[in-house]
Amino acid sequence: MQSLPVFLRLTGRPVILTGEGEAADAKRRLLERAGAIVVGEEDAAARIAIVADGDAATVARLRARGVLVNATDVPDLCDFTLPAIVDRDPVLIAIGTGGASAGLAKALRQRLEAMLPARLGNLATALFAGRAAIRARWPDAAERRRAIDAGLAPGGPIDPLRDGAVDGVPGWLAAEGVVTPSRLEVIRLRSGDPDDLTLRAARLLGEADCVYHHPVVAAAILDRARADAVRIMADGPPEMPGEGLSLWLEMDQP
Repeated sequence: MQSLPVFLRLTGRPVILTGEGEAADAKRRLLERAGAIVVGEEDAAARIAIVADGDAATVARLRARGVLVNATDVPDLCDFTLPAIVDRDPVLIAIGTGGASAGLAKALRQRLEAMLPARLGNLATALFAGRAAIRARWPDAAERRRAIDAGLAPGGPIDPLRDGAVDGVPGWLAAEGVVTPSRLEVIRLRSGDPDDLTLRAARLLGEADCVYHHPVVAAAILDRARADAVRIMADGPPEMPGEGLSLWLEMDQP
């Protein structure tokens, strides 16, 4: 990973935009949509800039002032890049290629636009509004996370890819037995290449509370697990894996 994806709150903040023409107009619309105040290069308060014509001299002047710069279509001059965006406010999905191919990012955005329900943002808003009820329903943090995971899982009562998921929030909160029982799943890896993971293995890695793994399992595979999942190196699967979803990762024998 060569860049850290972040979401900047720009409402009411000055952002420098230089250049003219179609590219500059598109960037202006994007900044205004995010609530930024679009200003010129002379604004001393601005700390972020988009140089829409990619002019190297302008980039150099702004960088000398400590301004973070995006130079349109010149990745080597960029401190940050602008992703393709799928907007289901307040849900935002950003697709970036590090400036390698805006066309690829656009194609992926179009695919995701077709997949994601228009009311996905309403589900996020309902879950935010229900935070107190969710905490009261599941006081323990680990149990609460597992309950949310089970509700949002494919086919679950609030599956985010189902258009009516927001309507299922009250029933999900009231239902009994929505937490998935603790279990251990075994994943036999074909290689150390994450691209060889099956869809099931990739999904389980994203859900697991604890990942037990043989010493030869590649770090690139372990990186696909949740950032807060516990990782334990072992010679064999655990007898008592603990609460939630645990995985045992081992390499297939040749």
